[in-house]
Amino acid sequence: MSIYPALLGTYGDGGNVLVLRHRARLRGLHLRVTEVNPGDPVPRTADIYVLGGGEDTAQVAAADYLRTDGALSAAADRGAAILAICAGYQLLGERFPDAQGNPVPGVGILDISTDRLPRRAVGEIVCRPDNPAVPGVTDLITGYENHAGATHLGPAAAPLGRTLHGVGNGDGAEGAVQGRVIGTYAHGPALARNPQLADQLLSWAVGRVLEPIDEPEVTALRKERLTTV
Repeated sequence: MSIYPALLGTYGDGGNVLVLRHRARLRGLHLRVTEVNPGDPVPRTADIYVLGGGEDTAQVAAADYLRTDGALSAAADRGAAILAICAGYQLLGERFPDAQGNPVPGVGILDISTDRLPRRAVGEIVCRPDNPAVPGVTDLITGYENHAGATHLGPAAAPLGRTLHGVGNGDGAEGAVQGRVIGTYAHGPALARNPQLADQLLSWAVGRVLEPIDEPEVTALRKERLTTV
């Protein structure tokens, strides 16, 4: 389920859904992709929901739509898998800043809050995953970040990993995991650069651990990006 791709789709984040479909097909799994546009009701029965990044105005609008609709919160409560990138990550929290820096309410799915970094974070990011809630993600996470948000985790959320290069949440940690909800600042798109993340989402959706699949092109991409950093 791709949520508001017209609002939340910067830096190639729409590619995350394509990667999920590709990784599913490699295993003989059928994955039907539905795009939800602003004003459309969000289906409550999807297995995986994906949100990308976006500009400040689009982010506020998306948060307003999702809060009013309520379906994404209901899906999280029943254990659906959710991946949220950058602005999508921030808006799933309790609050985040608008274009003027004023706090606005988020959707309240993640126990996080976001305010402003002293300096915008732009460039490659690498983090070491260390969250037992995502056991399938053990390789370094690589991506591209471009954001001004400092994200603070409450007790119900835990970091996706520790930042080795880049800024991430701004405190040495990167991203957040709460139940089957994953938030991260990694663009790239994230699932193309980190296939283990894609497979973790698919594993949650099908209810079993999926065997790893090696794709030489992906291995080469990861090596090139990590070497660059």
